[in-house]
Amino acid sequence: MIALLSLVLSACGDDPAPAPSALPSTIAPTGGQGAGGATVSPTPSPTPSMSRRLAAYVAKLPHFPPAPQPRPITAPAGPSAGWYSRIPTTQKVAFLTIDDGWNKTTDAARLYAAAHVPVTLFLTINAIRDNPHYFAAFKKAGADIQAHTISHPQLPGRPYAFQKHEICGSADQLARWFGRRPTLFRPPFGAEDNSTLTAARDCGMKAAFFWTETVDKGIVRYQGKHVVQPGDIILMHFRPAFEADLVAALQAIHRAGLTPALLTDYLR
Repeated sequence: MIALLSLVLSACGDDPAPAPSALPSTIAPTGGQGAGGATVSPTPSPTPSMSRRLAAYVAKLPHFPPAPQPRPITAPAGPSAGWYSRIPTTQKVAFLTIDDGWNKTTDAARLYAAAHVPVTLFLTINAIRDNPHYFAAFKKAGADIQAHTISHPQLPGRPYAFQKHEICGSADQLARWFGRRPTLFRPPFGAEDNSTLTAARDCGMKAAFFWTETVDKGIVRYQGKHVVQPGDIILMHFRPAFEADLVAALQAIHRAGLTPALLTDYLR
């Protein structure tokens, strides 16, 4: 229970939460290969054009073999979206997810591109509205973009209409920016109630997600065993320590003998 509380408190806790504002005008989606078509290639060595700081992180990136052919599970039918803290699979994969989008640095984008791994981004509209094109570069490098509300509120206990507006509105705007409407959802702070999961399904979400491990300031925090298990969902954020967090998460997956995979590939 203490470990689980630590994981909840570390999620989204120190990110700003500005009041909702009007959505910006539509920005044309950026082209490039989608997440499903991403290929795994060897991690490059640092280049002279990189800063010494970035080159040090690139040198620590592990190299993964290609992920196995996915054996997806079937999301439950019914009025509510499925709810998962991990994917029930024995395949040697784990799922790295990155939330919000407040902190945007060139080094973070370049490090992710150098890693050559798929991740799922659960993006908050108010966090990315100042520069959505920044995340188009992540998509081109293999990231899958999914929904995380407009303004990052606590959803449980709020009226159904409020929750539906936050979820549907975020999915609609992400579709305008990135060319594809999300089908997966993470509630802010990992907090949900029946209205959350009903609204998520009504907004077209197949599933909503909690997590198994969190990463912050370069430290991986586990719920149970101190090793990533097949099917685990790992949570990190766009924070100032992004580079250290990404390396720590990927090293933890690699030590466990697993390969990063996409959540969308494992849900029918």
